[in-house]
Amino acid sequence: MEIKEIQEEIIDEFSMFDDWMQRYEYMIELGKSLPLIKEEYKTEDNIIKGCQSKVWVHAELEGNKLVFTADSDAIITKGIIAILIRAFSNQKPQDILDADTQFIDEIGLKEHLSPTRANGLVSMIKQLKLYAVAYQTQIEE
Repeated sequence: MEIKEIQEEIIDEFSMFDDWMQRYEYMIELGKSLPLIKEEYKTEDNIIKGCQSKVWVHAELEGNKLVFTADSDAIITKGIIAILIRAFSNQKPQDILDADTQFIDEIGLKEHLSPTRANGLVSMIKQLKLYAVAYQTQIEE
């Protein structure tokens, strides 16, 4: 499935909920299904800078697609990274770089987060795109 299609799916899922309490609960559920990072990758190098809570992200190239795993010590943050990983994992690095993150605004996520969590969200997106840049150069060599 392409990134855009996954993002549309996420938008549809979030539109089923009437209020933000239900959406938060859904995000917590999504966080529980997150492909968890191996303990050996829970290092300082894999921590996303700019997040209030600890968020670790690891990326590996499988074939020509980038596969992300992650974890966080906060349940809402875990849900946020789970949404991003669902949209961007198992995709080609160039597709990740070309993808927009408009779906975040469409589900209303940014406006319902505290300023520090919203900054963390931006940092998570940046980090996933940085991995894509790094791995894109490996593919081209």
